Amino acid sequence: MARPLEGIKVVEVAMWAFVPAAGGILSDLGADVIKVEPPTGDPIRGLKIGMSNAEAAFDFSWENYNRGKRSITLDLKMPQGLEVLHKLLEDADVFLTNLLPPARTKMGIDLPSIRRRFPNIIYAVGSGVGQRGPEAHRGGFDAITFWARGGISSSLSAEDCDLPIAPPGPAFGDCLSGAMLAGAVSAAIAQRAMTGQASDVDVSLLGTAMWAMQRAITQSTHENLERFPRPANNLPNNPLVSNYRTKDNRFLALCMLQAQRYWAPLCEVAGRPDLAADPRYADNAARRTHLADCYADLKAMFASRTLAEWREILARQDGQWDVVQYVGEMKDDCQVQANDYLQPVTHEDGRTLRMVSVPMQFDGASLPASPAPELGADSDAILSSLGYDEDAIIDLKVAGVVF
Repeated sequence: MARPLEGIKVVEVAMWAFVPAAGGILSDLGADVIKVEPPTGDPIRGLKIGMSNAEAAFDFSWENYNRGKRSITLDLKMPQGLEVLHKLLEDADVFLTNLLPPARTKMGIDLPSIRRRFPNIIYAVGSGVGQRGPEAHRGGFDAITFWARGGISSSLSAEDCDLPIAPPGPAFGDCLSGAMLAGAVSAAIAQRAMTGQASDVDVSLLGTAMWAMQRAITQSTHENLERFPRPANNLPNNPLVSNYRTKDNRFLALCMLQAQRYWAPLCEVAGRPDLAADPRYADNAARRTHLADCYADLKAMFASRTLAEWREILARQDGQWDVVQYVGEMKDDCQVQANDYLQPVTHEDGRTLRMVSVPMQFDGASLPASPAPELGADSDAILSSLGYDEDAIIDLKVAGVVF
């Protein structure tokens, strides 16, 4: 299967997770993504966040966000390093970066400098808080810029909590923002093909968080609310849109927005026709009036059976529900398996790592992923493709430009 971005060349000068995650998506989509790393490598190499075994065979962060790329090490602070970068950009379609504006200007890889030399290149930036405004020069991380400043943490945390709720895992906001940036780059590629115009693309962590929170932000802004309204006393507005604990301490998530349609059938299959017949719960208005009682009855009902029992029961009615799964259970999910959402990625030494597929599928198939590169693994091959002979490559290495 031909992948959508085959023939597209992307040069990435980026580190950590946000922008590299975008590059990883573009790679899976078929682009040739050349990652330019400093002599010491991307600092995310070897980062052991949340790892139970510090000596594990894989650097999980590195592998996930840098899948399928080629790596060249260049010291861009040296004129010879910048010269190599310029050669890389001569036939590139996209320049992808997250270096801060002062660093880009100092290195001569800011938008005006690159645009003067390469007027047809798409210049794509992943920023913390956007490219305009008094804080445009600042960087950002997903835990602070996306999760905290973006209003997500406060919206999830109870007002009397000891600490705001933290992100659910490493690079949560980075991955979402990276997907948004990869989509923007793909749109810019299409625009250039149709109009000849090469765009300056920007996606920020803050902007992506606001997009994810747009419904709450729109209402809060319109109604001049500091905080989005939360249900009083932790009661759901609709008792059929809530999470319930089972007898074996698992959770079910219900999202039956059309409560009147699903109330009676749910009660019937659950063996509780008395709840359907109870005048306190006769319709939406009655259930709202007696919300505390209704919620308590449902909590007791779901607590009376195990998750396995509820799976079988709820499958006999049409209301929407699902299981609150643990991440370690995802590999066994029948839909994950049927759609190849988790795929084996085999390294040259025979090691295999099962990684999440890019969620975009084409022609009924998932996109294959490849391993992330070792530091500078492709330096020689890339330099040779740029016209450097063996002696010139050795000279660059001796000078400390390439490692």
